[in-house]
Amino acid sequence: MDDFLGKFFPTVLRKKNEDKDSNYCKYDNHGLQLFTSSLYLAGLTATFFASYTTRRLGRRLTMLIAGVFFLVGVVFNGAAQDLAMLLVGRILLGCGVGFANQAVPLFLSEIAPTRIRGGLNILFQLNVTIGILFANLVNYGTAKIHPWGWRLSLSLAGIPALLLTLGALFVTDTPNSLIERGRLEEGKAVLKKIRGTDNVEPEFNEIVEASRIAQEVKHPFRNLLQRRNRPQLVIAVLLQIFQQFTGINAIMFYAPVLFNTLGFKNDASLYSAVITGAVNVLSTLVSVYSVDRVGRRMLLLEAGVQMFLSQVAVAVVLGIKVTDHSDNLGHGWAIMVVVMVCTFVSSFAWSWGPLGWLIPSETFPLETRSAGQSVTVCVNLLFTFVIAQAFLSMLCHLKYAIFAFFSAWVVVMSLFVLFFLPETKNVPIEEMTERVWKQHWFWKRYMDGDNHHIVDGKITANNGASV
Repeated sequence: MDDFLGKFFPTVLRKKNEDKDSNYCKYDNHGLQLFTSSLYLAGLTATFFASYTTRRLGRRLTMLIAGVFFLVGVVFNGAAQDLAMLLVGRILLGCGVGFANQAVPLFLSEIAPTRIRGGLNILFQLNVTIGILFANLVNYGTAKIHPWGWRLSLSLAGIPALLLTLGALFVTDTPNSLIERGRLEEGKAVLKKIRGTDNVEPEFNEIVEASRIAQEVKHPFRNLLQRRNRPQLVIAVLLQIFQQFTGINAIMFYAPVLFNTLGFKNDASLYSAVITGAVNVLSTLVSVYSVDRVGRRMLLLEAGVQMFLSQVAVAVVLGIKVTDHSDNLGHGWAIMVVVMVCTFVSSFAWSWGPLGWLIPSETFPLETRSAGQSVTVCVNLLFTFVIAQAFLSMLCHLKYAIFAFFSAWVVVMSLFVLFFLPETKNVPIEEMTERVWKQHWFWKRYMDGDNHHIVDGKITANNGASV
């Protein structure tokens, strides 16, 4: 918004209005990039503290802490008088993101029954996409209010912050978390309540046993580096890196510029935000429905092909049609680009978007789960930070080739999925080692000759017996 830029980033506003710069370079400003990415850096740092609170204080309290961070951050942002205040607010919001991203996927994975675990976890991602859509609509509405529209826009973030804080007060903690902290009876009561039956002995015993092993682990982060945890760690880290290198942020950012050329002019950003936002929401629904039916691998591979083709198409059209100063695409071409962008966004939204979070949260064993989730969130935020910091400059220098750059990454990640990612649908979390890792052509070599395995073997035998 111009009022906002005028108050905090006057140089960007001047550049935007002078229009001497190339189409690709209007927003190339380090202060603006820092404002955007300070949130991710703060989230990254907060994740390490959040890992401790999820283990010691439970999933619920961690969500509550996140809510409080959000509320305070909103106050700072809405009332910001100068750049410093704005950055403080942004950093507090980042801390909220770190704590929430740590606790929410774990909370969902642990209360979900195995057969709908994937679908339930993706509802988290679905609500993120709905949030993005709402945020875009709020921005559109408040852009018309001068000169304090941006304050209203930033303050309205208080509503979801309040909902999260109140919600965290009302939910119960997960059985896994209660048992992990020694509150066995409470844990059993919660388990009966969420499963809707009194016959929870087998599952209860599994959690108690898994938690007993988790208690023996004094240094979860050091434990993550052990040989037998290598497969989960490598996959979790790579999925996060790949998720950012699909170029989703690039596409989402670049959409308004494309829609501008279509002749939507000032309302362009609304149209692009609403269209991509709606496509995002609908496609995530596809994923909720299909993830526990066709499986994780299938979705990732199919989407890889779709993302690759749509990005190459966009790169070619922009390369031929959009130069530095003229951005006249022509109606037909512009529509094709819009369709391609939507194709890309939809395939991302049913694959790398949600699965980048789901797969790590379901593959780590309980003793390293909290630490594993921390590393996952951390790597994700780190690379979101890298891309957010570099993207505007990359766009300025690489121009249309930025889409070719990302499509090359899509090929790399699809090959990785093809050869190294095992299918985890319908496998109970406690049985991953036996049924997934020990069966995989590559990862099984990390599973032998480890004395802890006798314990896992015993659990698996117990499971078998109890089943």
